Amino acid sequence: MSGTELGRIAAAVEARRRSSQARVQRVHDALVQLARQKVPITYPLVARRAEVSRTFLYENAHARALMADALARDTSRRQHNQEIADAQEETSWRQRALNAEDALKQAMSEIQTQRERIAVLMGEIRDLQQEISPQAAQRIVAANTALQQRVRQLTQGNQRLEERLKAARSNSRFADRRIAQLEAQVLGQSGHLPGPPD
Repeated sequence: MSGTELGRIAAAVEARRRSSQARVQRVHDALVQLARQKVPITYPLVARRAEVSRTFLYENAHARALMADALARDTSRRQHNQEIADAQEETSWRQRALNAEDALKQAMSEIQTQRERIAVLMGEIRDLQQEISPQAAQRIVAANTALQQRVRQLTQGNQRLEERLKAARSNSRFADRRIAQLEAQVLGQSGHLPGPPD
């Protein structure tokens, strides 16, 4: 094998090595970017971002090691986030349960208060029913009927008085106008109002 062929082979090997290093670097950059964005790591996604084949990710030792580390970190991060979410959800449920328990205690207290009030009112009703005899009830009904009749009479009387008042006011206005007309006539005839007699 000549020196020229060896030189070509060495150049091809070097070019392949540089290309491989460049692809590994793109894989590294893609993984850093995905970790910063907190995007789940998958082989297809990394291959697309790094513009390499999935086969390269599996076959190249450096790329495979980078993927393994990134997947381990991603799994750990997701587990940690899930634990935090679970803890927050548990705290939220615990708080809701405490709030519901407080609301239930208040409702039960209000119900008890209302029951006691109802019992007192029912007792008062029973006392009233026992105290009033049928004769007393009849007297109360008769008195109530008489009072209602008296109210109707007073209302009618009030209406009649209002009608009389309106009529009196109307008569008063008519009389004022008539007096003004008569005074104007007297002034027109004598030029002055008659004075009081000496």
